[in-house]
Amino acid sequence: MKIKIDNFVLAIIVVIMLAYFFPHWGSKDSPVPIDLIGSIGISLIFFFYGLKLSPAKIRNGLKNWRLHLLVQASTFFVFPLIILAFQPLIQTENGEMIWLAFLFLAALPSTVSSSVVMVSIAKGNIPAAIFNASISGLLGIVLTPLWMGLFLTQAAGDFDLGVIYIKLLTEILVPIVIGISLQRFFGKWVQQYSKQLSTFDKSIILLIIYKSFAESFEDRVFSSVGIADLLYITLATTILFYLVYFLVGFLSKKLGFDEEDRITAQFCGSKKSLIHGTVFSKILFPASFPVGIILLPLMIYHAIQIFIISIIATRMAERRLVEHKE
Repeated sequence: MKIKIDNFVLAIIVVIMLAYFFPHWGSKDSPVPIDLIGSIGISLIFFFYGLKLSPAKIRNGLKNWRLHLLVQASTFFVFPLIILAFQPLIQTENGEMIWLAFLFLAALPSTVSSSVVMVSIAKGNIPAAIFNASISGLLGIVLTPLWMGLFLTQAAGDFDLGVIYIKLLTEILVPIVIGISLQRFFGKWVQQYSKQLSTFDKSIILLIIYKSFAESFEDRVFSSVGIADLLYITLATTILFYLVYFLVGFLSKKLGFDEEDRITAQFCGSKKSLIHGTVFSKILFPASFPVGIILLPLMIYHAIQIFIISIIATRMAERRLVEHKE
């Protein structure tokens, strides 16, 4: 089976290299207003996200409530509780920062596009995947800051949950609500230009990643992160993925889900959104925080989840095709 490397993952690697060799353009003294461009871009991303949300489809999707409950519980409670279990083992300041980065990863909502695409390839429950991915993004606006607020108030004295929610309200929730209200007028347009809008989303995310890493490289925050640390983070994210993936599969069987619902539960319940993570990191963390390190486990997890799920989805599709022929 031929394995295709995700182009977005390659683009992230290129952007990080650019940030390393040309950090000035992303620094605080940069002549390019990246922060302003990023803020406007974020609002547009979630405006288009709102345009994609059909209220009728969301209402219809509520019927399969046990599946939705499992996916959202996995996304917002199973993930963080696993990471919390390892907090007593952290003894160094560098370890505390990496642990906080893993908690941020664990508290994020599920990804939208890749979950739906992979569920479609594996012949899972596509409407349920669309519903869960969409609802997860909305729940994350509330739940992700709550999880991070429990620990960022200790790590950063200037963390203010009220200010955070105001930013989330103005930059994310308001554009989503406006998008939903205009969905009946521009919903078809969004579907027609979905590829171009996806490219726009990724471009804004790459811009934010560039700025985060450029600042981190300028401040030398990665001097404490060696090759061994990167290997440990990669191993930890891989174990985390498989742990949640198989746990959700086990619970799906216990709940008596059919194969389509089980595929959807496992694929959506084990994913994390790089788009939400990049956006939230810009809003949640104070300027003094090394956001590059905070994003590191998330970007590694993003690459791992796409790589593993694409293999699993392709094999499932091939197996079901063989079964259908028989």
